[in-house]
Amino acid sequence: MSIIVSNISIGLDEPFEKAAELGMARLGLRASDILESYPVKVSVDARRKERIRLVYAVGYELHCGEERVREAPGVSKQSPAGLSPVLGKEPIPARPVIAGFGPAGMFSALVLSQYGYRPLVLERGASVEKRVGAVEGFWRGGALDPRTNVQFGEGGAGTFSDGKLTTRIHDPRCGYVMEQMVRFGLPKEAARRAKPHIGTDRLRELVRSLREEVVRRGGEVRFLTQMTDFKADASGRGWVEAEGERLPAPALILAVGHSARDTFRLVMEKGAAVQPKPFSVGVRVEHLQSDIDRGLFGECAGHPALGRGEYQLSHREGERGVYTFCMCPGGVVVPAASEEGGLVTNGMSEYARDGKNANSALVVSVGPEDYGSSPWDGVAFQMELERRAFRMGGGAFCAPAQTAGLFLEGKPGLTLGRVEPSYALGTSPCNLEELFPPQVTRMLREGLRRFGRKLPGFAAADTVLTGAETRTSSPLRILRGDTLEAVGLPGLYPCGEGAGYAGGIVSAAVDGVRAAEAVMARWAPPKD
Repeated sequence: MSIIVSNISIGLDEPFEKAAELGMARLGLRASDILESYPVKVSVDARRKERIRLVYAVGYELHCGEERVREAPGVSKQSPAGLSPVLGKEPIPARPVIAGFGPAGMFSALVLSQYGYRPLVLERGASVEKRVGAVEGFWRGGALDPRTNVQFGEGGAGTFSDGKLTTRIHDPRCGYVMEQMVRFGLPKEAARRAKPHIGTDRLRELVRSLREEVVRRGGEVRFLTQMTDFKADASGRGWVEAEGERLPAPALILAVGHSARDTFRLVMEKGAAVQPKPFSVGVRVEHLQSDIDRGLFGECAGHPALGRGEYQLSHREGERGVYTFCMCPGGVVVPAASEEGGLVTNGMSEYARDGKNANSALVVSVGPEDYGSSPWDGVAFQMELERRAFRMGGGAFCAPAQTAGLFLEGKPGLTLGRVEPSYALGTSPCNLEELFPPQVTRMLREGLRRFGRKLPGFAAADTVLTGAETRTSSPLRILRGDTLEAVGLPGLYPCGEGAGYAGGIVSAAVDGVRAAEAVMARWAPPKD
């Protein structure tokens, strides 16, 4: 067990050892009482730009007994992360099946394999090694592969992102997920940041290592293998069809991600209870990273202790919000389509975050009042925006774009200045008023103005807005009961972002762990 001391503030030029000493004094301990001290988290307090501080949480392993520790504000105990699932009594008649190998599917497979269930994973896209080649070929102007792209393939949509590992959930399984990520490739120093990230380059390595562990423990992962039909059965007689083969599936974990529209329709046809869910749409907003650093840190911008600046901004009017999402320091805006004739943008950074530009999604919340109350209406709304963006860009996945100055003035065009668009397949001048409904356009403008007052340079005239950002989260939710089985389809365990129960890599992974635990609570591992 570790002792954690939080909220230890030191100057930018002071070493970690200073924070460790201050925490030791708060505990009332001497150096001889400490076996090891180490940073647990570090964040930046930039509220006063003339006096920016680093704020540490420091962990201590003790030589002495815990009774020596003084009670003080910010002191807590931390037990090792781990799982303690309850296993069923009846051996599962065949291996459980997982559809999808993004964060939810990966962690479902990892947990099941660690407890001897030898899961079978069906992933419609390619392995991460082949997927990178397909995606980069598309970005160079090649054909879009509808099976393997930014949305589909090993690792899920998060593989081509900044790899953010922040989450607002407080599930104890978060500790297990982060521990496993460090085991499979997340640098320890990244895990200790207040806003941890792994970057697309390191995330690809982690994904491959995790898959190899699943296989080593008896699991199987089949790539380019899409589930096209299934039968869910609470008694263990379920099955799936994939690539013309029918396979037993006594338990089916559905972890297909937020873009598997054909699978959504299949689940609805099978009789699952599905409801529309609010999500958000908008654009990628792109700045010079140096402008963001100065806006956040003032004269301290560039200090080696600060790293690349990142922001999270939001504003709400009634039930509608505008906010930034998936901010990518030193990153690029990427083509993220998964269907012909539809244009989608996303953002991506490598671990070093050393690119010239910064970008984030600038999005507005939308709900059934905007697109309709049936489960499919949100999907149809997304598709219409994506097709409209494709047409406005002139085809060939060229993206419609407008500079912020002209957008705020209500004038069409793309008057480029210092910010060069990073979108790989080119941009075409547009009027974003023609892309979005009026309520979205109005909130995008309001957000730009307000965020420009909060963060100097955010609404600069040469800021580039590139559309359309539509895949922020699933537009529907597959309802499930206390056992995490789909309402109306026992034996089916919908989880992760696609099912409407997560909003990022870590929360999706945690939900995948929960789905695996639910399967294990129903069934014991196979006998053979």
